Amino acid sequence: MENSNLLKRVNALGFPLLGAEESLNANQTLADMVKSGDLRLWEGFPLVLASSAERGLFSYDKASSYLKRPCDKSSLVLLMIMSLSLYKFFNLKFVWTADFYKSLKDNKKEDLVRYLSNLKNDADLNVAKRKMSAQRIKTVFKNYFNKQPDNLNEMLAVRDEVSLEYSLSQVFSPKQKELFLKKLKRDKLTKTEREYFSRVVKKKVLALANQELNSLSRRLLE
Repeated sequence: MENSNLLKRVNALGFPLLGAEESLNANQTLADMVKSGDLRLWEGFPLVLASSAERGLFSYDKASSYLKRPCDKSSLVLLMIMSLSLYKFFNLKFVWTADFYKSLKDNKKEDLVRYLSNLKNDADLNVAKRKMSAQRIKTVFKNYFNKQPDNLNEMLAVRDEVSLEYSLSQVFSPKQKELFLKKLKRDKLTKTEREYFSRVVKKKVLALANQELNSLSRRLLE
């Protein structure tokens, strides 16, 4: 693998170190970033991972399949955990991270807590026996988003839309969700829709709006 080729592929996925774009395999690129052992690329891993996942290009299983050595597979997991801790630090919540987090063993979840603490305190992170600067990781992530605000806004918009759709689907049936959104947009409802909304949907909305219930729900998720 040539580093120049890898840097071009990394650039096309949102971490512009060179300024070129080309067709690419996001999973192989992320795997190659892991194998490179290049701290500059590892610092940009959270950015490339987020960009790839939000475009629907990332698959953990496929990325892992490009890694043959157990140490590289372990590094991939740790870099993803480091990335999740960084997203949490910046209060970025992506739907796709939930399943990965659930798949982690308890000791790996402890790594996430430790990484997040290090990020908050600007303490070095130990990722796969490599020392990484918390300040540099945060700066790289923030700076590249600041250089491309449209991409960031687009990513956040997609994230919020998908997250809202997912959350609504957990609470409302398809018809109830449709009425909820119509009411939110102040679209005109038919007499039957108004009656159904008042009789069924409104009760769920009132429950969701209950501050005590909302507070208890957040405590359960901590």
